[in-house]
Amino acid sequence: MYINDDLARIPPIAQLVVIGNGMAAMRTVEELLKHEGGKRYRITVFGAEPHVNYNRIMLSSVLAGDKQLDEIVINPREWYEENGIRLITGDEVTAIDRDARTVTSANGICVPYDRLLIATGSKPLAPRIPGLELPGVCAFRDIADVDKMLTAARTHRHAVVIGGGLLGLEAAWGLRQRGMSVALVHLMPTLMERQLDAAAGQLLQRDLDRRGIAFFTEGQTKEITGVDHAESVLLEDGREIPADLVVLAIGIRPRIELAVAAGLEINRGIVVGDDMRTSDPLIFAVGECVEHRGQVFGLVAPIWDQAKVCGARLAGDQAAIFASKALSTSLKITGVEVFSAGALMAADESDEEIMLRDESSGVYKKIVLRDGRLVGVVLYGHVVDGQWYLKLMRDKDDVSALRERLVFGKAFAEAESGGAQAVDYEAMPDDTQICGCNGVCKGDIVKAIRTLKLTTLSEVRAHTKASASCGQCTGQVEEILAYAAGVDAKATKKTVCDCTEADHDEVRAAIRTQQLKSMDAVRTALAWKKPEGCHKCRPALNYYLLCEWPGEYQDDASSRFVNERLHANIQKDGTYSVVPRMWGGLTTPAELHAIADVAEKFNIPTVKVTGGQRIDLLGVKKEDLPAVWSDLGQAGLVSGHAYAKGLRTVKTCVGKEWCRFGTQDSTGLGVKLEKMCWGSWTPHKVKFAVSGCPRNCAEASIKDLGVICIDAGYDLLVGGNGGVDVRVTDLLVRVSTEEEVLQYAGAFMQLYREEAHYMERSAPWIARVGIDYVKRRLVEDAEGREQLCQRFLYSQTFARVDPWHERASGVAAEAFQPLPELAGALA
Repeated sequence: MYINDDLARIPPIAQLVVIGNGMAAMRTVEELLKHEGGKRYRITVFGAEPHVNYNRIMLSSVLAGDKQLDEIVINPREWYEENGIRLITGDEVTAIDRDARTVTSANGICVPYDRLLIATGSKPLAPRIPGLELPGVCAFRDIADVDKMLTAARTHRHAVVIGGGLLGLEAAWGLRQRGMSVALVHLMPTLMERQLDAAAGQLLQRDLDRRGIAFFTEGQTKEITGVDHAESVLLEDGREIPADLVVLAIGIRPRIELAVAAGLEINRGIVVGDDMRTSDPLIFAVGECVEHRGQVFGLVAPIWDQAKVCGARLAGDQAAIFASKALSTSLKITGVEVFSAGALMAADESDEEIMLRDESSGVYKKIVLRDGRLVGVVLYGHVVDGQWYLKLMRDKDDVSALRERLVFGKAFAEAESGGAQAVDYEAMPDDTQICGCNGVCKGDIVKAIRTLKLTTLSEVRAHTKASASCGQCTGQVEEILAYAAGVDAKATKKTVCDCTEADHDEVRAAIRTQQLKSMDAVRTALAWKKPEGCHKCRPALNYYLLCEWPGEYQDDASSRFVNERLHANIQKDGTYSVVPRMWGGLTTPAELHAIADVAEKFNIPTVKVTGGQRIDLLGVKKEDLPAVWSDLGQAGLVSGHAYAKGLRTVKTCVGKEWCRFGTQDSTGLGVKLEKMCWGSWTPHKVKFAVSGCPRNCAEASIKDLGVICIDAGYDLLVGGNGGVDVRVTDLLVRVSTEEEVLQYAGAFMQLYREEAHYMERSAPWIARVGIDYVKRRLVEDAEGREQLCQRFLYSQTFARVDPWHERASGVAAEAFQPLPELAGALA
């Protein structure tokens, strides 16, 4: 439990007690503090969780690894202290005494109130399923649930998510990102049936299935099986799904037990009026626990409206009234975007449905019209016009004149009708919501920009929270900044990190032109805000210095990710994966004997052939790594750099030596390429392939650099990648000799090394700069190509060092020892 009781010295004026420390509660307090009348309260906040207020919407980003917990905090402890708020966390309120006007917590703390705000939120629906109480079963509602899921992902393999709504899909994708095999069970035939029509739901399922999530639709859960831990999910139709982790995400129910015990009027939720008062005029309620005019709430937008009204009412504004508006739902998972609002389908014969469907492009749109007005929209794959459609619905505009063009989107509809394509922010009402995640309206943003003289997007985010969460409204916020700040608005710049105002290109230019040869020198020269940098900029600076000053700059291992520091891939159970290099996919009986001997000697549980034509030893204990490397090294095997931001593999086919279709010696060329480029450090991982004929068995057309052998020579391809978002290569050039292939490969590697941003693969780099630019630098400028290749070969004289040999010889031995507190247990 945490209490900042030093604030108890503040003399009471009127006591406001807030039950709940979540988004709805603290947004109400924020709104209250904006009013002069808010100053008359001494505020006490009870939170059942041990944390400060955080953005529950972003829990899926924490689960997926896109954000850390501290990045989703809305109000840090300092905020409570600065505003004189007494915060009590880790202590749940258990009783309200309306006669005595007090609340009492589980730890026995009793606090009087003049006004009370209940924001107890909701709890997950938990149907009566046998096995629900087993360890390994959890919901997805708070940080504690995320911690359970992350722990399971580190030690277990199979996850089952029950529920195909917004929350269930986000949980499934987060666990998939954490390396688990994920199945999703959904009672209905299609996903998100409350937000999407059947066609969009089917498209969503198809695309997520391609991303590795297995679906069991029309699946009724019968039982969660297991003895001491969840082991599987059994469906009513007899299907059984392996499950080390089961996540319930089938819906929520208002948390009303406290209000029931206090004798307040209850239906599905705590009944409130338009002023957000309960049946007791001294008690207010907001959020997922309330019911207003027969409606309960699970989306954030109406809750922000409730908070604004409630804060105003507590401050003495008797005119503030809450009214429900048309709501929208959006989802963005690994490039799949959906948006919906209003009716999903026609209600009767008088309604019209207009659809646009292009499955090859992954685009689906449907609008529902009633009496010349838009009453519903479903968008899949192209959602940029979502807020425009929502505004047409809320304003109840007659869209009859746009009917034929409406489904094609705002730009087309307004251009054809002679309407203005640019948004008129002057005419836009101040209460138009811009940021759905944080409930920020246009008027709030404009007021902050003009009052505080804000000129950058980061400043607007810091003061208003607009676009600070999912980022989908960033474009609109930037446009409002340009409108409100005028010529003073500064263009948004993607800096290396929050430590600096410099972007990647500026950092690289400074390193080169100012002869900066250490991270401290870079941070000093560019006025870094944090003298030591952060986890984002340190690896980037380390790479840029290593690339610019080979042979002079000393690599800083502490600024590398764990896999690069330990020269092996960490697995989710804490063991490591070791991948010896096999030049061009070739090996020998002696090497295979050595690998087999190591696997037996060190009890390595899994030996697998990789997609890059190598052998992966999985499950190596950390303390065994140097000895494993030593034994492999004695057989002539070196690190395959399977962990590296560098060349991973050169995949080959057998070529003309064995294949009747082969046109060139693809295997031999692949070996030459790999021996030239191994050990290199690059902005991101790099994969090569050489196919002996246009049949392309080595999949050269989805590699960073691919070579396809033809009768006349070699086609060089660049900028491809596999994975979730596949990109096919661009043709760079056709050459006639192996020497030319090697020169182009070296020049391409160096151009990519010198100009791409750290953590930018060659595919997005080429998409950013354009294939024509790459051709100008490599194909049209022969002298420049030669210079690039020579710079690459020079840097390689320092890079082609086997880190396994060094560690096997005792370098950095302390990194491979068990932690001291574990040494006794392991002895």
